[in-house]
Amino acid sequence: MFDVVFMKISQKYLVEVLVFVSYTLFAMAWVGGTASMSQIMSSMHIDSLASASFISGAVTIAKIVGTFGAAWLALKLGIKYAFFVSGLLISIGLLTPFAPNYELLLVSRFLMGLGGAFMIVYFNPIVMAWFEPQERPTINGINAVAFNVGTGIILWQMANFNALTGSWQNTLLIFSLASLMLSFVWLLVKNKEKSTSQPLEQQTGTTEHYSYSDGLKDKFNWVYALSYSGILAFYICLFTFYPKAGISQSPLVIGWGIVGTIAGIIYSKKVALRLPVIRWSGFIVILTVAGLSFSSSESLQTICAMVLGFFIFFPITALVTIPHELPKMTGQKITVVFSLFYSISYLVATVVLWLFGKLVDMNQGDYSLAFTLICIVSSTFFIGSFFLPETAKQHKE
Repeated sequence: MFDVVFMKISQKYLVEVLVFVSYTLFAMAWVGGTASMSQIMSSMHIDSLASASFISGAVTIAKIVGTFGAAWLALKLGIKYAFFVSGLLISIGLLTPFAPNYELLLVSRFLMGLGGAFMIVYFNPIVMAWFEPQERPTINGINAVAFNVGTGIILWQMANFNALTGSWQNTLLIFSLASLMLSFVWLLVKNKEKSTSQPLEQQTGTTEHYSYSDGLKDKFNWVYALSYSGILAFYICLFTFYPKAGISQSPLVIGWGIVGTIAGIIYSKKVALRLPVIRWSGFIVILTVAGLSFSSSESLQTICAMVLGFFIFFPITALVTIPHELPKMTGQKITVVFSLFYSISYLVATVVLWLFGKLVDMNQGDYSLAFTLICIVSSTFFIGSFFLPETAKQHKE
């Protein structure tokens, strides 16, 4: 009914703008809430670090549960309406700055994190439905940098936003209202799954059902997720523990990550091979993680942070494009693949972060063993490149 009354959005680049801006706004609201957490807790007269930690833990659970359940929701509602639900959940963040009690704050952050977890999984079936194979690496790369863009905006402009709106509460409210507005604009997008009487899988000529059970038995999904999990664990650790260890170069990693993503998009358009860029970037990541973690020279740490940010994100376009290029890939299958990809990765990262903190506690605040752990874990990208399939199409000249 809604689609009949209003004009449908059927321009693929406008669809991509909606997807990109929706996730960028999520990052802005999410990181903005995190940056304002001290004010939020103060307004509730809560000074317990345990309470603040519980919020972080609930968020992590939301990411694991959300990314795992995303495929189920998409199969029930279809990608279009599942993406709409993810946007609505993100907009629940509007409760965060005005939550009257700790419990409602916890619920708002959990549901917001759940929405973000759903949304990141839906990038891929949307890209597959709207864009031709030769366009997908570029679009995948653009989507991969959305969170960094939102995070960068908040890190560098949050104070200016607060000055413009009058308070941090108003800033967070505007971010959430913008997310809500975009969610309803998304309802105007043409439903690709209804473009014929058949679902997307049948339109592409394949009717094979691919369930969670199939995905969990598929060796590729485990190799794919575990290859990424070490990088994800380090990235979260970088912003969680490194500042406490006196290493303050985290914002540089974000900035150079954006540069690396752009370079990766250009590279992946020109070079069809996926594994070499993953392998050698992974090798450089190991070296720069070690340099950032163990160097006593602030200048060397700064250089390592810049190189690290670039090479963490330089191969991401190639990495997220691999499933799109696998034989007999369908909209349903790719949703399950990325649902498992993110949920397994976040689960591993959660365990690694717990071990990192445990090692620091066991060694009376000494980070040496914990840094050794994270250096070893960050090698999964490099190691995984030897087990992932090369999906580049070989053309005879």
